Amino acid sequence: MLSLDLGKKLVRLARSSIERSFKEGFKVEMVREKKLKEKRGVFVTLRTFPENRLRGCIGFPYPSLPLYEAVQKAAYSAAFEDFRFTPLRKEELEKITLEISVLSKPKLIKVKDASEYFKKIEIGKDGLIIQNGPFSGLLLPQVPIEMNWSVEEFLENLCYKANLTPDFIWDKNTKIWKFQAQIFTETKPKGEIKEIKLIKHGK
Repeated sequence: MLSLDLGKKLVRLARSSIERSFKEGFKVEMVREKKLKEKRGVFVTLRTFPENRLRGCIGFPYPSLPLYEAVQKAAYSAAFEDFRFTPLRKEELEKITLEISVLSKPKLIKVKDASEYFKKIEIGKDGLIIQNGPFSGLLLPQVPIEMNWSVEEFLENLCYKANLTPDFIWDKNTKIWKFQAQIFTETKPKGEIKEIKLIKHGK
């Protein structure tokens, strides 16, 4: 687990990497904190303020890079390389908030029958990754909370994210992993940074 101070450091690193890119291109800023040098999966989400609309979201599901480096690379990619959006403009910097999701290592959900997924996935705790052949998709744990999805709806939309139809949940070649996340976010652009505690629901 990361302290709030380290979470704040990550959010500031993400924002400064975007700001710096407008002036001198992308460069990774080094850090001293040992915890931030550990390899962790991470996602960076950009949202418009105050509308709270998605403006970019990219990350690394697996712990392949030191956290400080992964955050900065994900922030740059979310701002400029998310194919769903036009690259961020400099004037938008004052109108977006940044959210950092630091991931636990994904664990394969082992089931004998796909019906077991519905009991092994917890809304408000788990994020999911699905893979079937060349198709894969990921949804962060905060997404089903924001959308008020049930586990069934979570799985359906996970399939859609991977360009699969929902019946692929029952395909024997489908694999699903779950992970958890520590989430740090700006309350307004360049404003207070807080840790989000997800609220579980019983749908």
